[in-house]
Parts: sequence; structure tokens; C-alpha cells
Amino acid sequence: MKALKSSSLLLLLSLVSYLLKAQPAGTIAYTDVAAFKDSVFLNNCPLFIDSNNAVSAGEALQKSWLSLREYQIKKHVPADWVTKRVYLRLDITNPGATTDSIYFFPGISFRSIQLFAIRHGNSLQPVPDLSRTDGFQPLEIAPGTKQSFIAELHFTKTVFNSLVPQLIQKNYLTKYQKIHYQKNDLLPVVSYLFSGVLLMMIIFSCANFFLSGKKEFALNGCYVTCTFILFFLSTWFEKKAGIAASLFLSYFAFALLVTGTIFYIAFTRKFLNTKTNFPLLNKLFIYEEWFLALVLLFFTFLHFFTDYFQLQHLLENGMKITALAIGIVYIVVALIQKNRLLNYLAIGNAMLIAFAIVSFCLLILSKGRVGIFSSPLFYYELGIVCELMFFLLGLTYKNRVELIEKIQEQEALKLEAEKQSYETKLVILNAKQKERNRISADMHDDLGAGITAIRLYSELAKNKPGKDILPEIEKISYSANELLNNMNAIIWAMSSSNDSLENMISYIRSYSQEYFENTGIRCRINIMEELPDMVVWGEIRKNVFLVIKETLNNVLKHAKATEVTITLTKVPDGLALYIQDNGVGIDLEKVRRFGNGLKNMKKRMEDMKIDFSIENNNGTLVTLHYAINL
Repeated sequence: MKALKSSSLLLLLSLVSYLLKAQPAGTIAYTDVAAFKDSVFLNNCPLFIDSNNAVSAGEALQKSWLSLREYQIKKHVPADWVTKRVYLRLDITNPGATTDSIYFFPGISFRSIQLFAIRHGNSLQPVPDLSRTDGFQPLEIAPGTKQSFIAELHFTKTVFNSLVPQLIQKNYLTKYQKIHYQKNDLLPVVSYLFSGVLLMMIIFSCANFFLSGKKEFALNGCYVTCTFILFFLSTWFEKKAGIAASLFLSYFAFALLVTGTIFYIAFTRKFLNTKTNFPLLNKLFIYEEWFLALVLLFFTFLHFFTDYFQLQHLLENGMKITALAIGIVYIVVALIQKNRLLNYLAIGNAMLIAFAIVSFCLLILSKGRVGIFSSPLFYYELGIVCELMFFLLGLTYKNRVELIEKIQEQEALKLEAEKQSYETKLVILNAKQKERNRISADMHDDLGAGITAIRLYSELAKNKPGKDILPEIEKISYSANELLNNMNAIIWAMSSSNDSLENMISYIRSYSQEYFENTGIRCRINIMEELPDMVVWGEIRKNVFLVIKETLNNVLKHAKATEVTITLTKVPDGLALYIQDNGVGIDLEKVRRFGNGLKNMKKRMEDMKIDFSIENNNGTLVTLHYAINL
């Protein structure tokens, strides 16, 4: 009997509850626009949730509506409402004598707000959507009328949506917005101050990039730019409604976070030179960059082309966990590697993680924001700014170290250049000294011997009377002539204006023809038509000339020749000079046994890196071969 009474009481309570929740047909509670001065919260307005997104506004009129109060929404709407159509019914009356203008504000934040005016016979007339900019929809109620509206609402794809439908008087709207947007005047100021600090960091990074051309400054600047835009727009759109605010909160905030993280990883790779210093970590970072890019693409697809909000929200939380994991990786690697550059990143990430934990705890534990120091956003922004400051300190330190190394390298190069210059000068001085010694030796050997011979013959001539003096005078004349030729050869070899092949050939031609003049030996000279434009230094010219002079002297004294031919021609690997006579030839055995002239000639050419050979070939053939790339 007792159980039966309990069951009956439970059934009665359920029936009463249903009757209270259901909207009775024909029973409408109108809101009087003249009954409130500023704004009114419509906590009892009828609400219908289209769970299948298949009911139009006209069809919704035939459904069962419940009072908004019955859903007991505390702060944010349930997550499963985010992708559903939500219908609100507004019943408004204007008992006054003039048209009254009011604004409808459903809360924060909605992708779209579409109102329909209910006419006779439950027909719907669309009301022009004027809420796209700020989320406030103006309504005009004619005097002495009752007007009903249906609002079709689409929530922003975020977990921070609120449904607080209100009617606001037209003359109170500006003051309402000011109070609504600036409940805590200090937090926006601090957020804009942080944004200004980030802007200075961007300018610093850009200036250093243009001055030094280092990519790490550009990548850090891109990361800071993404963070700056995120901070600035988050503050600008806070508690604001409208399409722009909705799109930023649901998509662009996440896109900026992911893009900034990609730039952050790229900056780290360049900053630490992980490709060289940490190959394994470099591969991990590259995989993370590609993973984040794919996450952003997948998030974009989910947001714009599907209604899988739960998966989108899961992806967003996963991204935040990934960013946290990256920070922890930096700290662990820094502790293992003990690298000073890594320490800057590790300290920055440690501060960000610490402030993020504080922000998360305040978000969970705080019941209401009282001041700036109880705001989760303040601590998160402070952590980001501290992290970026340590990054800039690390960049400055690295730049200073590289500048010092560059200066040291330049000083080393300068010292090396000075050393080479000194060595070059020393070589030139040694060459000059060597040339002076050579000239001195030539003058001693050639001129000294000639002068000594003249002096000797002169002394002999003084002791001979009459015609007996003639042989000595002939010898004196010959020695003087030989001395003059030797002196001319020395002067010719010393003059830098003669350092050419053409000049050397002209000198040899002139000497040879003059040498065989009045000797009965015909001298022919064959020179190729186009002589190479090449430098022939004095020492080479002198030694070649002396070899030719010695060869011509041998032809005159020993060859018994009637003709000698001097030929200069081009050969595949250089130049060749041939001296051919038609005499009796040379006895090589006799020359090897008793002669020093041939040895001296060969030695001179070896010193000049010129091949020398002598052979019998219808007379005597002397060949000088100079290997050179023409």
C-alpha cells in the first residue's frame, strides 16, 4: 500500500513537471518594451533545439518548446549544441503611442543570427540581418501592437559560447556595450601593452635580419608576428560578437597558434644549427613541422566543411599538448647537452610552461574574475612575453659571439695577408739581390776578363818596337770589340723593355748576321710568321743568347761550314729553336772527353728548364726545346 502511494506521488510530480515545462498552446508571455528602462534578460523565453539540423523555422513552430530557464545553462552552452540549430522565440508588446526601437542580443558568440517575424496564420517574414558586425540585431515595434519573432541561431565553433538573450533599449546600447566590453579596464590595457612589447620585438628582429641577413632573425620575427596578432585580436574581440569575432575565435586563433609554432620550430632549427649539431633532433623537428601543417589542413577541413566539432575541439587540445611537449623537449635536451644557446630556449620554455600552469589552475579554480592578477589570460600572455624575451637574448648572444668570431677571422686573414705581402716583398728583394749578384758576376766574368786581356796586350805592345806591335794591337781591338759585345748583352738582358719573344728574336737575328759578316759563311734565319705574345725574362734571354753565341762560335771555328740556318718554330708542346750547319759535324766522343763548353751550354739550359740536345745530322744540329702552353 505504501509502495502504491509512492508510485502515485511520483507520477503526479512528473505530470506537473511536464505541464510546467511544456509551452501551453495559446499562452504567450509578452515582454513589454515600456516596462524596462535599460535592458532585460529573457530567461523565460521559449527555446527549441534542432538536434538533427533538419527543422526549418516554420516547422519549429509546431514543435514542443521549453523555457530557457529549464535548461539551467550555467556559463557556457553544452558542447553538443555548438553545431545544432537553436531557435528562440521573442514575444514583444509595445503599448505606447510611438514606434519603439530596441536591440536583440542573444549572447556570445554566434556565426549567424537570423530573425523571422511571425505574421497571421503563423507565416514567417525574414528580418534583414543587421547583426553581422557587432552581434546586435535592431527591432522596431509598432505602437499598440504585439509582435513575435523566431531567432534561428548558429553558435560559433568554440566551447566558450554563452546564451544570454536580452532586449536593450536603443538609447542605452552604447552604455551597455561599454559596460559589457570593459568589465575589467586594466586587463585590455595590459594586453595592449604586451602587444606593444611584441611589436618592438618584431621591429628588432626585422632590423637585425636586414642588417645581418641571418634567417633566424626572420623566422623569430615571423613567430613573434603570429603571437602579436593573436594577442592583439584576442584583446580586441574579447566579449565581442559578430562574424569577424566568431571567425577569429573559432578558426584564426588556432591557425595563428599552429603557424606560429611552425615558425618557432624552424627558428629553433636555424638558431641551434640542428642539422649539424643535433641531427636526430633536427629530424624530429622536421617531422613536427610537417605534422603541424597537416593538423592545420585537417582542422581547416573540419571547421569549414563538417560539423564534427568534438573532433575539432580534440584536435585543438592536442595541438596545445604538442606545443607543451615541444617545450619540455627543449628543457630536457638543454639539461643533457649543456649548450648555452639551448639554455636560452630552455629557460624561455620553462617560464612559459610555469605561467601556463598558473593560467590553467586559475581557469579551473576561479569562480569569477575579480582583478588582473586572477585572470588566466594575463599569466598566459606574461609567459609568452617572457619566453620571447629569452629568445631575443639568445639571438643577441649568438649574434655577438658570431660577430666576435668574424672579427677574429678577419684579423687572422689580415695577418695572413700581411704575412704574404711581407713574404712577397722578401721574395722581390731576394730576386733583386740575386739579379744584382748575377749582373756583378757577369760584369766580373765578361767585362773583367776583357779589360784584363786589353791591359795584358797593351803591356806587351809597349815592349815591342815597330811593326812587331801589330799582333798585340789586333788582339787589343778584338778584346775591346768582344768587351763591347758582352757589355751590350748584359745591358740588353737587364732592360725590362726587352722582356718579349719578339725582341729576343730581333736581337739574335741582328747578332747572327753581324757575326758571320765577312766570314764566308751564309747565315739564314727562319722565324714563324706569328710569334706568340709571351714574356721572356732577362735571365732566360741572356742564357739562351749565350748558348746561341757559343754555338755560332763553334760553327765558325770548327765546323768548316759554308751555311748555317737558325729556325724558330712552334711544336705541339711549346717552342723549338734549331741551329743547323752543313759542316763536318761534331765528334761527340771528343767533346765529352775534353770539352767543357757543351757541359756549360747544357747546364745553362737545364737551369732555365729548357731541353738542350746536339747531334750529327748532315752537319751539326743544336736543338733548344721550351715546353710551354701557348
